[in-house]
Amino acid sequence: MIFFLLVLLRLFLSCWVFPGLAYLKLKRSGFTGPTPRFPLGNISEMMKKTEIISKDSSQSLDVSNDIHSTVFPYFARWQQSHGKVFIYWLGTEPFLYIAEPEFLKRMSAGIMGKSWGKPTVFKHDRKPMFGNGLVMVEGEDWVRHRHVITPAFSPSNLKAMASLMVESTSSMLDNWTALINSGRPEIDVESEITATAGEIIAKTSFGIGYENGRKVFEKLRAMQVSLFKSNRYVGVPFSEFMKPKQTLEARKLGKEIDDLLLSIITARRESQSWYPSRDLLGLLLEGKNVDGRTGKSFTTRELVDECKTFFFGGHETTALALTWTLLLLAKNPEWQKELREEIKQVMGDKEVDFHMLAGLKKMGWVMNEVLRLYSPSPNVQRQAREDIHVDGLVIPKGTNMWIDVVSMHHDQALWGDDVFEFRPERFKDDPIYGGWFHQCSISDASSSPSNVGGWSAGDGKASLPQPVQQQKRVV
Repeated sequence: MIFFLLVLLRLFLSCWVFPGLAYLKLKRSGFTGPTPRFPLGNISEMMKKTEIISKDSSQSLDVSNDIHSTVFPYFARWQQSHGKVFIYWLGTEPFLYIAEPEFLKRMSAGIMGKSWGKPTVFKHDRKPMFGNGLVMVEGEDWVRHRHVITPAFSPSNLKAMASLMVESTSSMLDNWTALINSGRPEIDVESEITATAGEIIAKTSFGIGYENGRKVFEKLRAMQVSLFKSNRYVGVPFSEFMKPKQTLEARKLGKEIDDLLLSIITARRESQSWYPSRDLLGLLLEGKNVDGRTGKSFTTRELVDECKTFFFGGHETTALALTWTLLLLAKNPEWQKELREEIKQVMGDKEVDFHMLAGLKKMGWVMNEVLRLYSPSPNVQRQAREDIHVDGLVIPKGTNMWIDVVSMHHDQALWGDDVFEFRPERFKDDPIYGGWFHQCSISDASSSPSNVGGWSAGDGKASLPQPVQQQKRVV
């Protein structure tokens, strides 16, 4: 009986008392936002079907670049009521929503890295997918992981990767040609590019064949779907018990992925021809810093988590960026012509060469404009590790932050009247910020378009010239 009462007391405190006190504290600090209803917070409102706030495009086949109110209708609606900085709640977890670059700039000014970290709620939520890989670790562990991984993307390694990227892209284009010649009217470009990006990272970063890479990607994709279904109530106490079937399925898939990656790692270690390779897996196995200092070797668990992180995150951002690039080029054939002429001028009839990619200036503008309009990383999340003071407000320790990159990249006040137009030339004189009116960054995650999506722009530069060269019109 006493045990049952203690469980009820813990449930009552976790679901209502503690979040209620946190809500009052944030309100006293001066923050406003939609009223939460614990223990769900604002999740119920976020899950409701809402009408698109932007102009109705249902009567037109044209694709609008004004996507924020479609992708995040609740944020667009709350902005109208509470401005670009407010508090909302995922379950019992408070999130400071930020879509105001000046506030972001003042908040991040002078703050040490130890003042914020990755949200604990997402670490738990995404653990089956990323474990303790680079996107989840912080502090000294993040520095150690970064030191080991960075050399895998050195100029010499990227040069070697470029030929493999060209090989895989050529194979994809040959397949498209065969499909078109056979009378097939449609090609699922996104699926084709995603598969090709997966093949590239499997070969270039892990030295494994298509079949093993495909198995990993299929299981990671299935896990992503399971996690999405099971984590609709992220932030709600004991939410893992609300969708037990999906939770168990995600854990099962996680175990299968771990076993598959372990077999790949073991095969590399036991190979008689193994040597300290300079690809990503080789560097992870070597486990030392590049400046000559001996670093702490990765544990087997860390190796598996890092492989999962780069298998999934390393190919998806690139695939999404390239898919949107082809769509926007199809809608803007004048830029196909511009790129085709630039490629001919820089490369002639030669195959893609890594050293020539830097000369493709206009292609860089196009990739950055795509990353602005359709960012593969639509938001950045942080959590306050101590109280943060900004503009007379206090962000209490433990408060999560949701930085809305999509909103800032589609804000007319920041970019001007042509914010929704595809205009790569905006990056001609300002290749980093594209001329936006407020230049700012947060910690290691910059909100400028050129820094969103990691190495997507560089990877895209190696893969994009071929379809532009070989196709009369990208479709």
